[in-house]
Amino acid sequence: MRPARRRAGAAAGARPGFAGFAYAAALCAAIILLALPGETRARACEADAVEVAGADAMVRYGVEIADDPEEQSRGLMFRSELGADRGMLFLFDSPRQAQFWMRNTLIPLDILFVGADGAVLNIAERTVPFSEEILPSDGLALAVLEVNAGEAEKHGFGPGSQVVHPFFSEAPEAYRCTDTVE
Repeated sequence: MRPARRRAGAAAGARPGFAGFAYAAALCAAIILLALPGETRARACEADAVEVAGADAMVRYGVEIADDPEEQSRGLMFRSELGADRGMLFLFDSPRQAQFWMRNTLIPLDILFVGADGAVLNIAERTVPFSEEILPSDGLALAVLEVNAGEAEKHGFGPGSQVVHPFFSEAPEAYRCTDTVE
């Protein structure tokens, strides 16, 4: 029996031909999937955090939850600052035409109106403190996320951007929370 011939320049143990190519392609695909910001993987989510799909990456914000009328009517009024990577998530009982304003709000905000599937409907960017201009949702919102002014532009958020939180049970599977961490 003759020993297998090695191609010139091939290292011992190298996988020749199509099998080697398939192995390398599978390895590259696995690395890419692990590097993705979660679009194709199951998610464990936190009740006090959201992730928003930006132009290049998922952006995480720690959030206060406003889910009762008193918290929702006060919102971020009278606060002199909002920490970096922080926000407030308003959760409604059912989808509605949402309207916000900046009365008694001291800091400029970006206000993301979010549908039942977690997709951003529209954004009121760089809102003006103390303004009583009505800022409406473009459609029925199940939630609203308020973050510091400039975050939408900085990260490339816009209509259709996905917000990930356990509240959005109708989110596309790739963005649905599978487990909630308290």
